[in-house]
Amino acid sequence: MPGKVNPVIPEVMNQVCFDVIGGDVTVTMAAEAGQLQLNVFEPIIAYRLLRSLETMKNGCVVLRTRCVEGITPNPARMRYFVEHSIGIVTALVPSIGYENATSVAKEALESGRGVYEVVLARGLLTRVQLDTILDPDSMTGAR
Repeated sequence: MPGKVNPVIPEVMNQVCFDVIGGDVTVTMAAEAGQLQLNVFEPIIAYRLLRSLETMKNGCVVLRTRCVEGITPNPARMRYFVEHSIGIVTALVPSIGYENATSVAKEALESGRGVYEVVLARGLLTRVQLDTILDPDSMTGAR
């Protein structure tokens, strides 16, 4: 398929995590099977721990170098997703009430318009009030 990009590196990280989770089960069972202060299963415990650490380290390096590095943010697109997220309607509840917030969320979902746009169109809040309440930085505690 032309233009298709497969997310193989994140899928590799899933596989790494599955392997480590399996190793954790092995370590748990081996630790439980030990008797008194003598655990004859210490070699498998050490092997799985060391192998898991190495596997995770290698996976993180590959994820960083082949997937994360070079990613650049697209602020306009990110703002679009924030403004069209139905979840932000929760921040409006103290200002417009639960019933209005529910109605706004429903209309936004049905119409494909953003919460911000719906609230303005209904005249529930001013643009300045909305900008203050729905400021992503203040909502996430970034300031």
